[in-house]
Amino acid sequence: MPEEPPPHHRPPGPPPDSPSGPPHARLPRRPGAPRPAFGRGDTAFAAAPHAALARLRGAAPVHHIVLPDGSAAWLVTRDADVRRWLSDPRLSHNKRHSRAGYRGFSLPPALDANLLNSDPEDHIRLRRLVGKGFTPRHVAALAPTVEATARRCADALRHEIEAAAEPATEPETADLVTGFAAPLPLAVIGDLFALPEPDRRPFAGWVSTMISPQRPEDVSESVAAIHQYLTDLVAARRATPGPADDLLSSLVAARDGSDQLSEDELVSLAFLILGAGIENVQHTLSAGMLALLREPDQLAALRAERDALLPGAVEELLRHAHPNLMAIRRFTTEAVEIAGSHVPRGETVLLCLASANRDPERYAEPDRFDIRRTDHGHHLALGHGMHYCLGAPLARLQLRLALTALLDGLPSLALAAEEPRWSTSFRSHALTRLAVTSAPSPGARP
Repeated sequence: MPEEPPPHHRPPGPPPDSPSGPPHARLPRRPGAPRPAFGRGDTAFAAAPHAALARLRGAAPVHHIVLPDGSAAWLVTRDADVRRWLSDPRLSHNKRHSRAGYRGFSLPPALDANLLNSDPEDHIRLRRLVGKGFTPRHVAALAPTVEATARRCADALRHEIEAAAEPATEPETADLVTGFAAPLPLAVIGDLFALPEPDRRPFAGWVSTMISPQRPEDVSESVAAIHQYLTDLVAARRATPGPADDLLSSLVAARDGSDQLSEDELVSLAFLILGAGIENVQHTLSAGMLALLREPDQLAALRAERDALLPGAVEELLRHAHPNLMAIRRFTTEAVEIAGSHVPRGETVLLCLASANRDPERYAEPDRFDIRRTDHGHHLALGHGMHYCLGAPLARLQLRLALTALLDGLPSLALAAEEPRWSTSFRSHALTRLAVTSAPSPGARP
């Protein structure tokens, strides 16, 4: 890991809460009435979430806001504060610390007892049970299978583009999201769990709808479908005789053989790893390819200096294009002061990863996509501290091999003229369609 880079563009003079700052600035700001943010129908945020977050970040390090469901939260926007509070034990993941009764997705217990919602004692126990499947050594052993899957997906995308060219009057385009970015992690994580092939796309669809709902009832319907499916899947795996080496069978054995897991924890872990493992890689890859294809000079450099630039390209995709705008919500276990704001006990706190990853105090020209960047090694896309992403080695492997497969299999890949389509909520910003072609299109956006 490179050394910690110095912050960029820090204004001169002492920070306002330093001993040499004005006395009134050292007093914590008391909470006022929360203001609406990220409301339903907020077209400005939906169209340009990073610009909206930049305005919030520039205005203040902490905002007391109202979320689309009407609940209040504290939004933390700047890198130094987000980084610090990601690992501060006074922010708990357990909803029992929520004084106002946090609703969120309203998950049933069988989907809610996972790593994201647990504090140190349970988190460490659960992480040990599944961690062996995601160590760098184990992930390296998966590389040949992941590489073959990535090349197969790249071949399928190329064939789709070629098929679209018949008849010749039709544009030679295909959707990179459904043709490449979605099938790759679906196959990798599906194989890890030995998920039946016919079940994979429906499951991914339920998770996607839950995260970015289009109707008020979408969340409850998707959660119900996921809950029922995973409960049935665990029962079917129990009924299957003989040993199995997939991750779900290992979790079932940990539950049934040594009672290291509760039934809710078993199903919840399956939900988390399947859902997050598919969604995050898919959307980082698709949005990252959009950014890369908009920078033909960088794409050409990556082709010419692949060995030198590919690791940095993967990190820049994560920093610049990761879909998760927020870290998992946290709750104050006591009254705290965050960047000068007094936050009472039992409040919901949202640490904004997307805003931190584009903070000009941390990154030079933070909105610019640059695979040669030297300061992206400290991004927060995969978290920080105890809750650092369990699947980070596998995510990086998939991104690296996906870029390699696209560079080799589609050497003339370019953006088509069609505008990209996004699905945005206060939680995520993800591409739903990215039209690509096998040759530069005159109408493509620069």
